[in-house]
Parts: sequence; C-alpha cells; structure tokens
Amino acid sequence: MKSDESVLTKCLFFTSNRLSNIMRKVADEAFSDLDISSSYVYLLVIVNQYCGITQSELAEKLDISASTCTRFVDKLVTQDILRKEYDWKTAHIYITDKGKNTCEQIDSSFEKLYKCYTDILGEDVSNTLANDMWCVSEMLAKKGY
Repeated sequence: MKSDESVLTKCLFFTSNRLSNIMRKVADEAFSDLDISSSYVYLLVIVNQYCGITQSELAEKLDISASTCTRFVDKLVTQDILRKEYDWKTAHIYITDKGKNTCEQIDSSFEKLYKCYTDILGEDVSNTLANDMWCVSEMLAKKGY
C-alpha cells in the first residue's frame, strides 16, 4: 500500500465522499430558511411532483433504502408536511398544505445553493461536474452497484 496521501486524492470513493460532506454543509446553509433539514428537500420535491407516489417508488427515485425512506417520510408526517394513505399494504405519500408552502420556498433555496458553489467553481465547471458525476453514477448503477 502507498504510504503517501496520493491514495486519497486519486481515489474516486474518497474524493466523492469528501465532496459529498462539503456539499452537505453548503446545502445545509442554503436550505437553512426552510422548516426541514436539507436531507429531506429532495424527497419533498419528488412527492410534490408525483402526488400519491408509493414509498417504494420514492425510495427508488431517491436511491435510498426502504427503511431510510420510511424514516424520512415518517419524520415529515409528524411535522404535518406529508401524509400517508394506505391501499391495503401499500403506502401512498401526499404533500400537505404546509408541505406545499415549504415547496414554494425550495426554489429560492436551490438558487442560493447553486449560487454558492458556482461563485466558487464557475458555472461551466459546476454544470460539467454535476453532469459527469451523474453519468458516472448511471454507468456504475447499470453494472449493479
């Protein structure tokens, strides 16, 4: 094994996790005006877009485990942001009026987030990096990862 730090800088696993941790802090700041944690923003966006989505569909779209999805949804249900309706054993997720109000604020938070990192990286680098990361994740997902 190499004894220098190049093992960190040349490792996609390490660098992507490092970037993720930094971006989480940036997102937390950008979404700080919302009544919810930045971790829940994308879940709320999807539910707002797909009214009545099942929990399993939601977990799949967000690429999170079913248990994590349940925990996130249950948290937002207790905050009266989402509601669940059951069709036999299948939970369908709907956004409440309070959730709709939160969604109205999300767009400006996304703009703050985008501005924060594009001010540092520039728009071209930001957009290219996001696109490249998406393409790489799709290629790896197609291999079953």
